[in-house]
Amino acid sequence: MNYETITRVDRDGMAIITMNRPDVMNALNTQMRAEITHAVTAAGNEARVVVLTGTGRAFCSGQDLGDRANAANLNLERTLRDEYIPMLMAIVECPVPVIAAVNGTAAGAGANLALVCDVVIAAASASFIQAFTRIGLIPDAGGTWALPRTIGLQRAMGAALFADKISAQQAAEWGMIWEVAEDDAFEAVWMGRAQHLASGPTEAFKRVKQVMRASFGNGLEEQLKLEGQLQGQCGKTRDFKEGVMAFLEKRAPVYEGR
Repeated sequence: MNYETITRVDRDGMAIITMNRPDVMNALNTQMRAEITHAVTAAGNEARVVVLTGTGRAFCSGQDLGDRANAANLNLERTLRDEYIPMLMAIVECPVPVIAAVNGTAAGAGANLALVCDVVIAAASASFIQAFTRIGLIPDAGGTWALPRTIGLQRAMGAALFADKISAQQAAEWGMIWEVAEDDAFEAVWMGRAQHLASGPTEAFKRVKQVMRASFGNGLEEQLKLEGQLQGQCGKTRDFKEGVMAFLEKRAPVYEGR
């Protein structure tokens, strides 16, 4: 696919996908959703880590409402079912870790696009806004799933009902995101995190993602059995053997990702 609304750069095991509609704060339209879905799906089979970020002053401002006439005729249920679900599930089901590098404003569906990723790293000047009730809607794009699980019901309700701007620092303090970086160090921080994952034990990282996400639907006994199954798989990898040898030899491991 030739991308027009995003870019993809591959570097040292990293696939960096950048939303590239800065004139509309990287608002999501049909084409961008399809391109993100395609890029993440492909990168999951080709890279060892995926990074999703934005161009300009915004990460993503959410649904592109277009002009007044088009906004009035939006079929939101169809759009969510046919366009958002495939995009979001491509991220959730991507076999390798997906980092959201939130460079600026993440509003509405743009905030929840970030929150569905495995790890969120935000610039200090970034913010998250559940802007939906400002235009008479409910949080979507996975927000009603992610928010109660990361920040608890009370804060999730407040974020949805009041639609207040949540600073990156507050999001980190609440446990909504993983890390905040000063603006002038932001790229170096998320790049360093991505490089760490791209050079690490990829098969273990894949199973970390799998087992953590499965925990929400499992009871304890079922989860313990899954842990055992996946740990057994990790124990057969070349990277496990390398990790043990490096530990015994008191040196840094060199992981191949297999």
